[in-house]
Amino acid sequence: MQANDVRVLKGAAVPTVLVGLVVIAMAAVLAGFPGALGAVIGLVVVVVFFTVGLVVVAYASRISPMMMMTAAVLSYLVKVIVLMVLLKTFETATVFEPRAFGWAAIVGTVAWTVGEMRGFMKLKLLYADPDTKVPGSDGA
Repeated sequence: MQANDVRVLKGAAVPTVLVGLVVIAMAAVLAGFPGALGAVIGLVVVVVFFTVGLVVVAYASRISPMMMMTAAVLSYLVKVIVLMVLLKTFETATVFEPRAFGWAAIVGTVAWTVGEMRGFMKLKLLYADPDTKVPGSDGA
């Protein structure tokens, strides 16, 4: 992982955890221990999913831009499918509160996405390579 990727990861993970702590506290107040447990599980799912996705895309970006896009789309598809399966599976859970799980996953996803966008915007990456030679120009 490059330094830029680590900065984006930190820029997304820190606000997600902070917002997640608020969601966990609210779930604990509203639904007790099962609510707090559901919110913790939801937050862990979000952090793991998005961290793995960012690492996979960062690795694929070193191979080629096409591989990076393929990895991004496939990791997104896998995350959506697995999250749908988890939500359906946990729908009738009694050990923890499924609604707290769902709200923590939603709020965590929004916080991660906003943090990731902010992290990418602060990177100041070049859109074009300034050292690239233009075909047909002989330096004249």
